[in-house]
Amino acid sequence: MDLDLPLIWAGIIALAVLLYVMLDGFDLGIGILFPFARSPRDRDTMMNTIAPYWDGNETWLVLGGGGLFAAFPLAYAIIMPALYIPILLMMMALILRGVAFEFRARGRTRGKAFWTGAFAGGSTVAALAQGLVLGGFIQGVTLNGEAFGGGPFDWLTPYTLLVAVGLTAGYALLGSTWLIWRTEDDLHGDARRWAWRAVLASAALLAVVSFATLFVHPQVALRWGFEDGAFDLARLALLSPIPLLGLAGLGLVVWGLAKGGHVAPFLGSLTVFVSGYLGLAVGFFPNIVPYDLTFRQAASAENALGLMLVGVAILLPVILAYTVWVYWVFRGKVGADAGYH
Repeated sequence: MDLDLPLIWAGIIALAVLLYVMLDGFDLGIGILFPFARSPRDRDTMMNTIAPYWDGNETWLVLGGGGLFAAFPLAYAIIMPALYIPILLMMMALILRGVAFEFRARGRTRGKAFWTGAFAGGSTVAALAQGLVLGGFIQGVTLNGEAFGGGPFDWLTPYTLLVAVGLTAGYALLGSTWLIWRTEDDLHGDARRWAWRAVLASAALLAVVSFATLFVHPQVALRWGFEDGAFDLARLALLSPIPLLGLAGLGLVVWGLAKGGHVAPFLGSLTVFVSGYLGLAVGFFPNIVPYDLTFRQAASAENALGLMLVGVAILLPVILAYTVWVYWVFRGKVGADAGYH
């Protein structure tokens, strides 16, 4: 039986993007929450909770972007110019926060304050830029044949700004629930308070974004059974497990916070992101450039996809195994006396 190589590669890239959003999401959330920490010591602890993981988490961004370039070059050639400005902004912010992560530990009073601000600012700008990229992707890209046919600011709309704020709130939720799991004492209590605010903001913004997405493109509305101002209940019932999964995730966060749980809020936050990701995929699949170019139309030649798949089949299990191993080795609470350097 012949392998469906374009579908396999679409699945690999989709998995890489999901893992990036969930894993780098919580350490971006730490940076977003930095200004709310009560002391430099607490910020040191917050940074130490993500120190073993943060650079490894960005591996999935490299795999997603590199995989898109190699496996679906036509899609890459269209998406990049369409979203060049927010993507460039995201990359610059990620570089800034990466430099700040290393330099902050060596800075003195003024230097440490500068790099603290750089880490918080870089994390926040990166999260907002990713939201703009996501919103611009969802609302669709204007094509002229097989090239981008729109303007340089097509991505900048009220909808994309709404998505950017929503994603930033979601990352703050991931970051705060991560801290609940990994910290203790006063910082643990602060993280619980942040998580309550973040879950309320995330739930409200998720509802608003989900409703607004129905009006972004007719295909999205039809996929969810929304037409002429009413829902097709049969269609909606078929897809109901996806939003129900999101509600279950929010419920798990709230339940974990109310009961004093340590791991449950973080697992609930991850579940919310999985639900949102699946919901978006329903709206535009099989398009890889919404809403006019499918992943099959954009795919590289079969022999190229097959050759690359051999390498990924070797490397991907290694990356996954290493990721699991690192999270296992550095499990447990991180106290104030823990050190990164």
